[in-house]
Amino acid sequence: MQENLVQKIVEEVLQQVLKKQPSSQYDGKIPIGVSARHVHLAQAEVEKLFGENYQITPKFELSQPGQFAAEETVVIAGPKGSIERVRILGPARSLSQVEVSWTDAMKLGMKPPLRISGDIKGSSPVTLIGPNGSVVLNEGLIIAQAHIHMSPADSARFQVADGQSVQIKVEGIRPIILSNVMIRVSDRYRLEMHIDTDEANAGLIQQGALAEIIYVQANEQMDVKEIPPVFKQAERPSSYQFDKKLLSQVEVLEIEAREIIVPKNTIVTALAYDKIRELNKTLTIRSE
Repeated sequence: MQENLVQKIVEEVLQQVLKKQPSSQYDGKIPIGVSARHVHLAQAEVEKLFGENYQITPKFELSQPGQFAAEETVVIAGPKGSIERVRILGPARSLSQVEVSWTDAMKLGMKPPLRISGDIKGSSPVTLIGPNGSVVLNEGLIIAQAHIHMSPADSARFQVADGQSVQIKVEGIRPIILSNVMIRVSDRYRLEMHIDTDEANAGLIQQGALAEIIYVQANEQMDVKEIPPVFKQAERPSSYQFDKKLLSQVEVLEIEAREIIVPKNTIVTALAYDKIRELNKTLTIRSE
């Protein structure tokens, strides 16, 4: 077998082994993560709060790859009150940001804006207190807008795009519909919707509950004749003759046809089978 084919198979096997939460297990639903109040710090603020050259210490990994909750906590203070032991999330960012719920904001005596994480320009000021000093941020306090992290493959599967706003429904004891939930797409993301504790309490939602997208809002730039892709799919060829020796998930994502026809000696990787099921495609083995 050619060396590049072997390498491709090895890469897919490794990816399958390392994949902790395959999106296919949710059957069209999106797992929910409930985010309590937390702080993201730039390294400059880390050192002001904890000491020169201080590095925050990972406590446990978060659902998004590379993200972690730190051992360290700080106090956030406002005009009317303070909240102690607010967890820092790492790694360090380029700008410091504090995310609270509306209930938290009332306790602090603040009225922070509802923003997507990272959009802090013109947001509320806030004071942070650490064991080695305090920091006054001129801006950075926000209430995080509900959003859904997803990979490009999940984006294709749900037929939504980065920056689109969707409406989701969560079943349960107290069914709830949330609007203006932002889609965020990156190859670094794992499928998960993030809401704050106020939103979770409103719907009696617990960590790991499942959400369903029920409406996709068109982008402002979208032509008025167009409708959101969740309601209209582009016409696709009915079948595609695949003649290479290896069918991987990459090829499955690139093929628009619903039916993929392969020779009987073609190697089909496990992840390719997963993608075929996720995208509701069919695989036909062609007899020679």
